[in-house]
Amino acid sequence: MSTPRFEDTKDFENADRGFVAALVPARIENAEGRVVYDNDNYAFVDGPCPDTAHPNLWRQARLVARQGLYNVTPGIYQVRGLDLSNMTLVEGERGVVVIDPLISTECAAAALALYREHRGDRPVTGLIYTHSHADHFGGSRGVLPGGTEEGVPVLAPAGFMEHAISENVYAGNAMTRRAVYMYGDRLPRAADGQIGSGLGMAMSTGTVSLIPPTVDITETGQEEVVDGVRIVFQLTPGTEAPAEMNFLFPDLRALCLAENVTHTMHNIQTLRGAMVRDARNWSRYIDEAIEYFHGRYDVGFASHHWPTWGHDEVVRLLSEQRDLYGYLHDQTLRMLNEGLVAAEIAEAIQLPPAIESAWSTRGYYGSLSHNVKAVYHRYLGWFEGNPATLWEHPPTEQARRHVDLAGGRDSALAKARAYAEEGDLRFAATVLNYLVFADAGDTEAKETLAAVYDRLGHGSENGTWRNFYLTAALELRSGVGGEVADVTNPEMVMALSTEQLFDSIAIRIDGPRAWDEDLVIDVELTDEGRRHRLTLHNGTLTHRVLRQEAPSGPSRPPAGLTLALTKPELVGLLAGHGLDKVEHTGDPGLLGRLFALVTSPDKQFPIVTP
Repeated sequence: MSTPRFEDTKDFENADRGFVAALVPARIENAEGRVVYDNDNYAFVDGPCPDTAHPNLWRQARLVARQGLYNVTPGIYQVRGLDLSNMTLVEGERGVVVIDPLISTECAAAALALYREHRGDRPVTGLIYTHSHADHFGGSRGVLPGGTEEGVPVLAPAGFMEHAISENVYAGNAMTRRAVYMYGDRLPRAADGQIGSGLGMAMSTGTVSLIPPTVDITETGQEEVVDGVRIVFQLTPGTEAPAEMNFLFPDLRALCLAENVTHTMHNIQTLRGAMVRDARNWSRYIDEAIEYFHGRYDVGFASHHWPTWGHDEVVRLLSEQRDLYGYLHDQTLRMLNEGLVAAEIAEAIQLPPAIESAWSTRGYYGSLSHNVKAVYHRYLGWFEGNPATLWEHPPTEQARRHVDLAGGRDSALAKARAYAEEGDLRFAATVLNYLVFADAGDTEAKETLAAVYDRLGHGSENGTWRNFYLTAALELRSGVGGEVADVTNPEMVMALSTEQLFDSIAIRIDGPRAWDEDLVIDVELTDEGRRHRLTLHNGTLTHRVLRQEAPSGPSRPPAGLTLALTKPELVGLLAGHGLDKVEHTGDPGLLGRLFALVTSPDKQFPIVTP
């Protein structure tokens, strides 16, 4: 196995290069005085690596925890370490163009203030979203409080709006809950606790906003001029995000790589849950960037981590990342076609020495193990072909049978402890998990499992694995708790399409309770000029846009209730504001019957207990 050399300090030199000033204190609060981000909590990572952390992850934390304003190249600055992501500022003729305004408006405002303190009170004259993840657009009103009313162009890749909000409509609650584990939100910031995620230190918890784009980037080669700054774009859909783009500042000889190329192995599928990404596509777009932008830049920077200077050094970084994603994709396909299943491939695969020994391809955020499994599932799905796994018992029932097979609770616990003492923490966790799911009140088994998770977390090179293990240990000991972030706000809701609004209701219908309901509601959106028909039948809420003219043949059956309203009024209605100010005909009781069947998901559902 090849390992990077700690004697190689180039990353530290690059992370410190161009430093202008830090934010002091690096503690950002909202209007009510609640802390939404505190980088000062990570001062401890400047010390030597303790035995409760993997040396490689500790090194990454030392690099990522650096914060402040940095000069990338004349005319381009970055604010790093004030949120999970970076905010980049490009100076134009009249003001400054902001790239990726962080997660929270409070953090974005603090980053802009830090820049202005050292570069003058320049107005924001352009806003660019590199891709459709919230840590790259959520702070938009922190830099443009008036939004597009200020007449400032907002640029984003084609499909941005759909993808920026769609995951929150469908699986948002589950993803948000699991993100508490992935980013270690509940863990203490300490040498034996949360030391970052490998991509950034932590997510801020302030106000999330979204200013819709006014300029779509629809093709590679599209060129735009914003405040006198010339920009050439490369669309990279279906890579790290469904809608993403790299772009070149040719006159500044600087290349923005979005989140396609960073100083870590990224995720083909995140542990919080997401659609599986296309590693093959990702690799090919990086290769295209090498060719398309060749010879036209002297520095490459991204929306996480630190820049890379020197054209050849940037090409080396791009090549390593290209080969990383291409290799894990191709070798997974080779081995699955030989009959290996996901877990077997994850154990068997080994990266080429040149990739494995590069600091920038280590698995601090994504991991080779779970990325390989993601590639497998992208092509073959969850079923691995063995019918023994086709119809397994659910976790609790399976756990009880495994405990019985082990000779009962005491025997299973003793065997689990023996495995842990022998260093087989993986199987010890498997056996102890059976004990916990067989009897959630078994405090001895829970504490023993928590201790195993502590050891697994402290030994993990991957920041998100560490956070998952340590959060699991915390919740086994103290139960579910803490606040779960809620990114829902009127601006985000208004950004949903009408179809997505209806989908958000459909996926919360209590199907069994709705089996015998049969109702039809028409919703005429006067500001869109469209009429939607909602039909609840067999426990399923469907919706479609009605044509202005009824189809030939028998006329469509009438709706039991018809509403005429604007989209903002529809949002208010769905929020429970009632029909008092809404024009309607028919039976208003149908709406009450529909809403009575809509459930509210548990924001703190258990993960490591039944």
